[in-house]
Amino acid sequence: MPNKPRATVIGAGLAGCEAAWQLLRRGVAVTLRDMKPGKKSPAHASDLFAELVCSNSLRSDRLQNAVGLLKEEMRRLDSLVIRAADQARVPAGGALAVDRDQFSGFITKELLSHPLLTFTPDEVTEFPARDTIIATGPLTSEAFSETIQSLPQVGVLHFYDAAAPIVTRESIDMTRAFKASRYGRGDDDYINCPMDEAEYRAFYDALLTAQTAPVHGFEESRVFEGCMPVESLARRGDMALAFGPLKPVGLTNPHTGRRPYAVLQLRRDDASDSLYNLVGFQTRLMFPEQRRVFGMIPGLEQAEFARYGVMHRNTFLNSPGLLDNQYMMKGSDGVYFAGQMTGVEGYVESAASGLQAGLSLANRLLGRQQVTFPSATGMGALARYVSTHNRNFQPMHVSFGLIDPLPERVRGKEQRYLKVAERALALIDNIAQAN
Repeated sequence: MPNKPRATVIGAGLAGCEAAWQLLRRGVAVTLRDMKPGKKSPAHASDLFAELVCSNSLRSDRLQNAVGLLKEEMRRLDSLVIRAADQARVPAGGALAVDRDQFSGFITKELLSHPLLTFTPDEVTEFPARDTIIATGPLTSEAFSETIQSLPQVGVLHFYDAAAPIVTRESIDMTRAFKASRYGRGDDDYINCPMDEAEYRAFYDALLTAQTAPVHGFEESRVFEGCMPVESLARRGDMALAFGPLKPVGLTNPHTGRRPYAVLQLRRDDASDSLYNLVGFQTRLMFPEQRRVFGMIPGLEQAEFARYGVMHRNTFLNSPGLLDNQYMMKGSDGVYFAGQMTGVEGYVESAASGLQAGLSLANRLLGRQQVTFPSATGMGALARYVSTHNRNFQPMHVSFGLIDPLPERVRGKEQRYLKVAERALALIDNIAQAN
């Protein structure tokens, strides 16, 4: 296809797949490069594109939540990642959670079947010259990380990320656990393991003294708050878990008719309802310690672990000063970064950055006017965050605090956020119609 403009996307994770899709749907031929299946990072297991390494949840799907707004913005911009998530959805109350294999399989099939896509399974080690989106993710290979870090003014940083364990549904003792969603949202989509005060205290004490796996260079100060290992959180105080991942609010134990002292929630991880992950229980405990300590939680005494929790180092750029609000490297000839390595945090945010980078590079190659997403949208607010000077730059989830406030006063948080969402979606609809 010699007459087609061509771009390269490095990395077939969520951001890279979304970027490739946005280029393809605008008639740009794409060479997608990824080191899988020949080589995998320690956290990867699947040969499929867009593998979900940590949780299977894309978080809230409500417009009154910033990530719910961001997902709706992406739906209206024909996001492949959000379409795949909607196709692979599993019950999770007000959240959008997915069957991992169905989600990744859908994206892999859509991309590999596209006539303008060429997939090259190889490890990239040289920095590209032009017309390329780098979306190798926070688990970028050591060789390519060194290449990126050798560039002037790049300033690669890092933090530590952790994944929660997954247990089999049949091994959960439902005579002690119960099904429910907080405040009745959803159709009893979570399995809840209730604890009384004595059970909570015993679990807490065991967690504090459990043996953890060594992680090279690990420092508590470099753990991202959104993926704080449960044992690290416990060190903040004896009630940190009860007010955090084990908070019992919005739940009543049908076995007792009372609200528990603490509750561990388990969320479905696959469409067949056979696997459940321990919500908020990212950990670096040794595997035998995970069996022992988590087995003290009522309902998990005989739990079978389909996957243990693990911890790994994530890499991100000091993006302010390096990237513009299109995610393009300043002074480059169309070299973009996308995904978590830019400093956006989360599956949805990573895909959103890939969407914007793909749209921007497509417009550049096709000679079209560039689109700047207003900072009154979730898309624009994230782009502004990663491209604006910040003395203590850290990975960030989308939030209403990043989005421009309303000019008028609206009473009530829910109503205010809904108004912000309505304004943002009107702006996105205009962009979608023009692009």
